Amino acid sequence: MFLFKKKRKKRVCVIGLDGVPFPMINDLAEKNIMPSFLDLVKTGHLHKMKASLPEISSVSWTDFMTGTNSGSHGVFGFTDLKKNSYELRFPNFLDVKTETIWDKLAKKGKKSIVINQPSTYPARKINGTLVSGFVAIELSKAVYPLSTKPLLEKIGYQIDIDTFRAREDHDFLWKELDKTLAGREKAFEMFWKQEWDYFEFVITGTDRLMHFLWNAYKDDSHPLHDNFLEYYRKVDQLVGKITSAFYKETGGYKGLYLLSDHGFTGIKQEVYLNTWLKKNGYLDFETESPQKLNEITPESRAFAMDPNRIYINLKNRFPKGRVTKSEKQSLKKELKEKLKNLNFEGEPAVEEVFDTEEIYSGGEIKNGPDLIVLSKHGFDMKGSIKKEEVFGRSNLQGMHNWDEAFFWADEEKGPDLCISDLSKIILESID
Repeated sequence: MFLFKKKRKKRVCVIGLDGVPFPMINDLAEKNIMPSFLDLVKTGHLHKMKASLPEISSVSWTDFMTGTNSGSHGVFGFTDLKKNSYELRFPNFLDVKTETIWDKLAKKGKKSIVINQPSTYPARKINGTLVSGFVAIELSKAVYPLSTKPLLEKIGYQIDIDTFRAREDHDFLWKELDKTLAGREKAFEMFWKQEWDYFEFVITGTDRLMHFLWNAYKDDSHPLHDNFLEYYRKVDQLVGKITSAFYKETGGYKGLYLLSDHGFTGIKQEVYLNTWLKKNGYLDFETESPQKLNEITPESRAFAMDPNRIYINLKNRFPKGRVTKSEKQSLKKELKEKLKNLNFEGEPAVEEVFDTEEIYSGGEIKNGPDLIVLSKHGFDMKGSIKKEEVFGRSNLQGMHNWDEAFFWADEEKGPDLCISDLSKIILESID
């Protein structure tokens, strides 16, 4: 009599730690603050990875889930411009022009469970379950199927913390971080038991903590240093719970992936690009204290939007556009050269200025910015139109960076990875 060993079903599990930088997670693993992650580092391969351009969650997570860039998927930031207008709009999941990982898996009959994926609001129908991450306003529109809503409410699930209050009230911040993390863990326990081929689980409290209290990590003498480390211990415990469950389910770590959507670093100065454009004669407003971008004058040749996007005020694209298509390339070149010389007290503030026609691919390029200003670490680019000086500070302590995201896999996946590469890697591992 022959006994045949049952073939294990191929499964993929993705854990996202929003904003966690490669150097920091390496440091916390080596110091045994994150022992579960240290075990993974010892058994697999930790990659340093580039994020999206611009290096913000709405774009980077969309790059991740579609395997494309803004030129194809059509999301350029948390805010965008209404067509032929200077009026702001807020793009959402319905604006994404390309298929996601779970869309492609559904075509093969595979089921996905996606928990807290940023930039998926309002939730769209998938073959499985989707719980949108930030920016999500109503829970009823953040879940598919809708029958998921009462289950989440029962476990006290919360999509995000109150960032406005937490920015000022750090006691409140810790309570909110613990509450949302506890809700994530209960959601994991509930959904893991269901049938799935692809399971994705994202923690976003990491990003919130580092925006508000980056200094608590970097400064050992900071009064909240131990609190910072304790939160990461809790994150690591949950990561360990998920990775152990996956190992038990599959017999190994093949098909397990961990990543962040961008890196993080401390802020030296905020840089207000519209103020720079104004002081250099490229932008002006009809009033001394503009409140909205549509107060731009017809003489303006360029303007900026958060975080680091520059738009040429092009004729036939914008109502007050004055730059012709024949003038566009020379103006972009001029702006690039001048911006690369921008410095603060002798220290360069700009790493590179990218022409989006060179870094994006796809039919949506025409709807996006013309230049992306990549800053040096510590110089946080902003699009405010209300600042009087080019450099300044707010109470934010940490900022995103482009080149220090991380990606963990059971084996080496090649050098010079960017986040849009991961979709292909994941799909290949589940076929």
